Amino acid sequence: MSLFDKLNALQRRHAELAARLAEQETAADATLFTRLSREYAELDPVVESYADYQGLNEELEETRSILEDGDSDSEMREMATEELRRLEAAIDSGYKALQIMLLPKDPNEGRNVILEIRAGTGGEEAALFSADLFRMYGKFIEMRRGKVSVMSSSPTDLGGYKELIAQVSGSGVYGMLKYESGVHRVQRVPTTEAGGRIHTSACTVAILPEADEVDVQVDQKDLRIDVYRASGPGGQSVNTTDSAVRITHLPTGLVVTCQDEKSQHKNKDKAMTVLQSRLFDLEQRAAADERSEARRSQVGSGDRSERIRTYNFPQSRVTDHRINLTLHKLDQVLEGELDQVVDALAAHDQAEQLASLGEG
Repeated sequence: MSLFDKLNALQRRHAELAARLAEQETAADATLFTRLSREYAELDPVVESYADYQGLNEELEETRSILEDGDSDSEMREMATEELRRLEAAIDSGYKALQIMLLPKDPNEGRNVILEIRAGTGGEEAALFSADLFRMYGKFIEMRRGKVSVMSSSPTDLGGYKELIAQVSGSGVYGMLKYESGVHRVQRVPTTEAGGRIHTSACTVAILPEADEVDVQVDQKDLRIDVYRASGPGGQSVNTTDSAVRITHLPTGLVVTCQDEKSQHKNKDKAMTVLQSRLFDLEQRAAADERSEARRSQVGSGDRSERIRTYNFPQSRVTDHRINLTLHKLDQVLEGELDQVVDALAAHDQAEQLASLGEG
């Protein structure tokens, strides 16, 4: 089906929905009315943009007829020539905008996120960089009126994290963070390094769309739940009750621990949220693997073994290796100014999708 076949079909559906909603105004079926209203609202911007595009093409034909009319004077023809250039540019821009509007929507776009950061190679320096990354994401999200809440953490004596799991909530947070999964590498001189040598360390970031009970059905028989006393950096006891919870999903071997809350019940609820999101992520990855032969976006694959970005402190440089983007503004990026990186990744992914549509 061509682009215009799809647009014409959407235009007809939009008109059909408008008629059905007019009939439903006095109807008792509120659920149906809500569903139709939501579909109508989703189609509205596409249909409106298509109507504008059609209007521009009509104007273009009228302008061409002026130029083809032998009776038009020179001033009229000059004005028509300028108008022709403007209309052709607007039509080209409108066509690209319509292509983007018809790209498949990410089904997870409206979800909250489970953010997982783990220290990799580099020991304490990697743990400290985990804390830097968490702070960066926290500032980035908070500037966009989102909220970041720590669900589970394994702090170190020097203020780093071996592992940190947080819930990120707010409008559009998954779209902002979905390209961050992968290995983040840091090159800097550690504070503990007396010789001033640059060390390379790494952290792994995972961005999981938050699942709910509807997405993933977990059979209680498949779970082993252990409780134990929570501990902090250096092994000291955080509290004197057995409030920490470890949940093991026996079929997959996934293990989730949570000890940040004083309440065992709260720790169990948080651990279940993380477990459900990891199981949901496994299901989605399995489905993506089935489709991968058709197309796997370079940016959107979220392969956690892939080195995606390097933060080089001596050069104040951030390099995203997937799109060959280099910014010499490391301090600003670590303060949460990630827009330039996020926008470039989204634009690249969009271009890849458009290219794949063209191949199809």
